[in-house]
Amino acid sequence: MPFASIHVPNFMVQAATRGENHPQNPAIALLDGTSPLITVVAANEAATRAGIQIGMAKLQAQVFGIEIRPRSRTQEKTAHAALVDLGWSISPHIEDNAPDTIIADVTGLKLLFGSHENIADEIAQRASNLGLHVHIAIAANPEAALHAARGFPGITLIPAGEEEKCLSRLPIHALLPSAEALETLDRWGLQTCQALAKLPILELSERLGQQGVHLHELARGATTRSLLLAQPEERTEEEMELEDAVEDLEPLSFLLGRLLDQMCARLQTRSLAASAIRLKFDLGDLFEKTEPETFHEDSQLHTPKTQTLSAANCKKEEKTYEKILQLPVPMRDSKMLLKLLRLQLQSDPPAGSIVKIFLSADAAHPRTTQGGLFVPSSPNPEKLELTVARLAKLVGNKNIGSPELVDTHRPGEFRMNRFIPEPDDPPKCARTKTAQKKLASDKVASPNGRLPFSRPATGYRIFRPSAPAKVELNKGCPAKVFFRGLYGRVVAASGPWRTSGDWWQENSWHQDEWDLEIQFRNSNGKVTSPLPVQRGLYCIYYDSDCQSWFVRGMYD
Repeated sequence: MPFASIHVPNFMVQAATRGENHPQNPAIALLDGTSPLITVVAANEAATRAGIQIGMAKLQAQVFGIEIRPRSRTQEKTAHAALVDLGWSISPHIEDNAPDTIIADVTGLKLLFGSHENIADEIAQRASNLGLHVHIAIAANPEAALHAARGFPGITLIPAGEEEKCLSRLPIHALLPSAEALETLDRWGLQTCQALAKLPILELSERLGQQGVHLHELARGATTRSLLLAQPEERTEEEMELEDAVEDLEPLSFLLGRLLDQMCARLQTRSLAASAIRLKFDLGDLFEKTEPETFHEDSQLHTPKTQTLSAANCKKEEKTYEKILQLPVPMRDSKMLLKLLRLQLQSDPPAGSIVKIFLSADAAHPRTTQGGLFVPSSPNPEKLELTVARLAKLVGNKNIGSPELVDTHRPGEFRMNRFIPEPDDPPKCARTKTAQKKLASDKVASPNGRLPFSRPATGYRIFRPSAPAKVELNKGCPAKVFFRGLYGRVVAASGPWRTSGDWWQENSWHQDEWDLEIQFRNSNGKVTSPLPVQRGLYCIYYDSDCQSWFVRGMYD
């Protein structure tokens, strides 16, 4: 049973630079600690060649003129999550061994990728797509693969039965012994696993105890154990702490694009997509805008006149900004997601400068569709969502979507829900049965029980908003109606129907509704009409709260 160990060398530096595209490899050192004890905790190979050493003070490191950054545990957390996603992409059985190392069971992958060398090349390529440079070792037992990945660069393949021979060149400190045991072995003059494996096991046990026996087995590659299986996460998260607060949309979009690229790469590695994007900002100094701003999709989020709030006011205000981007279908196009987030931020910008960014994606299986040769093509849901978001930016989120009737007696009451495209059309047989049922419901039997006839239908055009009108009454019944520059005589009237409700709220209603047949006339007394017909059937009502008449709509 082969196992693959994936190790990220110099993990802290790789986590800090993941997602950055450097044409050259700059010298970078990371600092950690509390002032004045701030020291170098990690450095890449270029910084080491320049003279940087671990434990060097900050002032000493600044003399070498290299790039110095603070250590970011947040970026280390997301880099470790990306490493775990890499393991899930190749095997359902992985062990989360350390922040910089995982072990995966690669049994059966020969049928998919071929030899162990091809499997290691595929893992290295997927790691590169996630912004990680890794060392890989494949062996018959997990411990041999683990220590080979930590001790040897590049790709290491250990045939079954040759573990001791391959690990012989490995330094003893790669086995991670305790400081006391390492000091004892160093006094004995032992530097490699080969020298440790040649020691007699009985005498080693008498001097170092069970730890010596365990180190002896590790040096020979004879340890066997089962993997401690990790559980997959339901969400994919990316975080970034900013050294300088960001207020404008353009630099913020650059950072969001970088995080979205990393997130989508992780989702693609696991063959997943995002059904929702959760955005959270930690805000620094809050500000209030003193003049209105105009937001454009391809322009900066300008804040020309701002005033920083006092400390007392900042405590009252929210120091976080949260948004949830619900997607119509699961997607992992980072550029499309960035455009949608930009539109959200332009319509509702944060109330202060941004010091930390948190992105989370709800993982879901990608959308699968199959078109038909004789079925008309429908709009791409991703592009349709972008169009809807652009319209929402212009008219507001509450004014675009799919209308839904509200469970109330208030006339004409409805609400706007988020527009979600309907799924693919049902099979032809299902559509035929549905059409037959609808046709049967629209027909009733004739009086003689033989031939069916169609049920009469009436169309109703509602005016939004309701048109104001002036009404002349005759014995309490509407006689003449004036609205939209026209007036007409009421030929027939039916009503009133009195409706009221929500009397305990501020937006209560109390209306008397009439159905009127109106014959229009112009100023010369001649019959006229705004429609091809000279008469029209209208619905009007009297609002008792504002004591005015309105035309609600007309019947076709």
